[in-house]
Amino acid sequence: MHDYEAGKDGLAVIVVGVDGTPAALHAAAWASGLARRERARLVFVYVEPLTSPAYWSPFGMATAAEAAGELVDELRRTINDYLGSAGVRWELVHHRGDPGHGLEKVAEEVHADCVVVGRGGGGVAKYLITEARRPVVVVP
Repeated sequence: MHDYEAGKDGLAVIVVGVDGTPAALHAAAWASGLARRERARLVFVYVEPLTSPAYWSPFGMATAAEAAGELVDELRRTINDYLGSAGVRWELVHHRGDPGHGLEKVAEEVHADCVVVGRGGGGVAKYLITEARRPVVVVP
């Protein structure tokens, strides 16, 4: 069973994975244009991966969490600078866990019509293509 409405006219919610990499920025730019044309709500999602050795100690975890918080603040400023006058409704969600699972979980929560990701390393796109319950767009 799908969480998105198959066969509906247009898109209402688009989820795009962002992590500051060039591939993610390309995906965000593409998804922003799609959201503008479709008048859809755009949900940017940064998934903080908890697999780094930094998370193996309380001090390392605090440092890694602080760095992730700073990245989220930077992403929010960048998105606002880019979309501030474009008329696109957007939000930024900070999720913790596995990036593929996290993107799909947020997509389920916001009833996304599709998920957009960049073509990069880590296997997130591959995971979503095989496991997501909604269409996935991979942007080169």
